[in-house]
Amino acid sequence: MGWSRRGFLVATAAGAASASLSGWARAASGSAPALLLRDVRVVDGTGAPALAADVLVRGDRIEHIGRIAASAARGARIVEGGGRVLAPGFIDLHVHGDPTTQSYASHLAMGATTVVLGQDGASPAAGDGTAGGIRAWFEALERALPDINVATTSGHGSLRRQAGIDDGTRVPSAAQQARMAALLEADLAAGSFGMSTGLEYVPGLYASPAEIAPLGQILARHDAVAMSHLRSEDEDKVDAAIREHVEASRPARTHVSHLKVVHGKGAGRAERTLAELQRMRESGIPLTADAYPYLASYTGIGILFPEWALPPTDYAQVLANRRDELRAWVEQRLLRRGGPDALLFGTGQHAGRTLAQVAQADGRPWPEVLLALGPRGGQAAHFVMDKELQARILVDPHVAIASDGSPRGRHPRGHGTFAAWIEDFVVNERRVSLEEAVRKATGLPARILGLKDRGTLRAGAIADLVLFDPARVRARADYVDPFALAEGFDLVLLNGQPAYQDGEPTGVRGRLVRHRAAGA
Repeated sequence: MGWSRRGFLVATAAGAASASLSGWARAASGSAPALLLRDVRVVDGTGAPALAADVLVRGDRIEHIGRIAASAARGARIVEGGGRVLAPGFIDLHVHGDPTTQSYASHLAMGATTVVLGQDGASPAAGDGTAGGIRAWFEALERALPDINVATTSGHGSLRRQAGIDDGTRVPSAAQQARMAALLEADLAAGSFGMSTGLEYVPGLYASPAEIAPLGQILARHDAVAMSHLRSEDEDKVDAAIREHVEASRPARTHVSHLKVVHGKGAGRAERTLAELQRMRESGIPLTADAYPYLASYTGIGILFPEWALPPTDYAQVLANRRDELRAWVEQRLLRRGGPDALLFGTGQHAGRTLAQVAQADGRPWPEVLLALGPRGGQAAHFVMDKELQARILVDPHVAIASDGSPRGRHPRGHGTFAAWIEDFVVNERRVSLEEAVRKATGLPARILGLKDRGTLRAGAIADLVLFDPARVRARADYVDPFALAEGFDLVLLNGQPAYQDGEPTGVRGRLVRHRAAGA
């Protein structure tokens, strides 16, 4: 149901104290000694060929790359790289969860150092309908001291609700539209990296391009990005959905979240969509996307229900008045998406079982199980993608790698995406070079966000780094055990300090990363 499932040496430079590296990691950043990573294979995130070098980190920055004599690094801690790869920490463009209450050690374990929240039209928890919006959430995050670097976009659906627009409203009033624009301006000024839409979900599915277009103008003025979970990812609708997103976002930088072609087949089908994206780029549209190396999506089962059965519609009334029509709809919809064996519940009483298994155990037809659960009946993995089609999307140079995962989501992507990317596409199947694989997880997402000091390994950049041997990288998470941690990433530095080593987090805390337009 997918691709194959998927202790370092420390020395002390002359004159340094003999404390362990773990002790160094716990030291205050202002007093921590320099760190020399010696004899590493630098893969810098630009796509350039790997370089054998030493790397000196001082404070939270990379100070020097090259051959470094011990005398030049007096007092530094030394990590013997032994020829292993040293790369920028991976930047996960599409993440869920709440770092004010959850640990992202699972992301550190797979080499990720920065996560981007605010996806699919939903702002992070405290920014969703709360007075103060993103600014209030930033304050809560900084008090919580997350264990990973955190950035966010603003969710269009959350802005809509904050502006007092009822979920089912299709045409906001002029006052509501102005309020939504003001809220977005405030979020961007506070440090949000852009705006996400979730046009397949409530309330985004009720929004027209005319509602979104003025917000795209605001994004462009702030040099921010417009991300979207498209209105449809189905094979016969996805290209039109991309065009809708592009037109509504002009002239902002435009990005497609978790690009896929649901129930499409073959690399040739991927080529058609990718060619259309390339034509848009050639016409001057700054257009990118992201994807993950799994064949199942993970979302609510509401995606199987027609719009007329979704909130704010009274579902009990739909069942009472249109039950037969609804049953026929969900049956046809799921059959097109692979049938009841292709739906694996991830939450609720049925977690870990397919719809077919639940129906068999209950002794009733599977469409009846869905009707009983309703559109708010839980989350599930949906096995709706073709391997060769998605593989072609993943290797496209304009498509970044992003997990769409979370620490608690019952999908292996939240614990395995970057490990699976290296293990399967670089080592096992050799679809991309290591340098290109790293670029698509570091330099490319940094460029998409507009990050200037992360994403590439160069002198002066923030020292978010990961040390690993590609041959030892393993994505252990699967659909039976989606929480198994990745293996093979030996050392992860956050802002110059070891945050993950020897298979364990060290307790080092990350930072809030704000969009540079906010002046932070």
